[in-house]
Amino acid sequence: MKTRKPLWKVSIATTLEAEDVVTEMLGGFFSNPASSYFDYEKKNSRVSVFIPHKISPGILEKIHEDLKNLKKCGLKIGSGKISVTQIPPEDWAESWKRHFKPMEIGKVLLLKPSWIKKRPKKGQAVVVLDPGLSFGTGQHATTEFCLQEIVRNANTSRRQSLLDIGTGSGILAIAAAKLGYKPVSAFDFDPEAVRVARANTQTNGALPNIRIFQDDVTRLPTRTKWRYDFICANLISDLLVAERKRIVAQLSPGGILVLAGILKKEFAEVQREFEKSGLKLVRAKNKKEWRSGSFCFA
Repeated sequence: MKTRKPLWKVSIATTLEAEDVVTEMLGGFFSNPASSYFDYEKKNSRVSVFIPHKISPGILEKIHEDLKNLKKCGLKIGSGKISVTQIPPEDWAESWKRHFKPMEIGKVLLLKPSWIKKRPKKGQAVVVLDPGLSFGTGQHATTEFCLQEIVRNANTSRRQSLLDIGTGSGILAIAAAKLGYKPVSAFDFDPEAVRVARANTQTNGALPNIRIFQDDVTRLPTRTKWRYDFICANLISDLLVAERKRIVAQLSPGGILVLAGILKKEFAEVQREFEKSGLKLVRAKNKKEWRSGSFCFA
């Protein structure tokens, strides 16, 4: 179906550091998913959302105010310049899809949106996931690292349990279940993310193999009989540090803990705090402004 009326594009010029926060903020204003684009030459990001009506001056003032509050919190948001552009009619249902491509993680995992007809290679598991309001399509550097570590550590010869903390879209849990991890548990603080993750899990035929529930990392038990062989915690660094004892308490003695969602400049502190809990860094990777790492008990 083609859009007969023009759309309005609202964009904010920002930094890679603030990209995720600004994306969530802008999407929340208009109850529409916002998208981001990073210009490698100019080293800046642009976050945009499309709406079917002209933006009011009052909304612009509220966006400006929220950007000011982010600055006060110490987040470097760059220029924060807001631009509003009228876009002529186009087949938006198809044109926006050009930004999302299939991804292959190693030789065993294919991630693709539902409209891509690419067929998997022999022995390749497939995860079908369309972009939505919940974080996680595999395109982000931190999600990609988690997927790479899930693939790297997959072992079909023995049973491996997995916990996904802050599951978002459910992409990590779905990929793990497809690669043979069992049992797989995933939770998120946001009830909408839980709903989306369950829907994505059902779409991929993995609902019977994954337990998805609403929970809060700050309420995880510090002592538990059940521990996981593999844990993904793709969270902001402050939360990782604050709740490190609860997170580590869920890890089995020979397990792997993947920590992501960490800016390069914050990674050293995160590493230091988790080493205090008896872990050691076994693998790390930088991409863009992010650094992610895998840990095990020393």
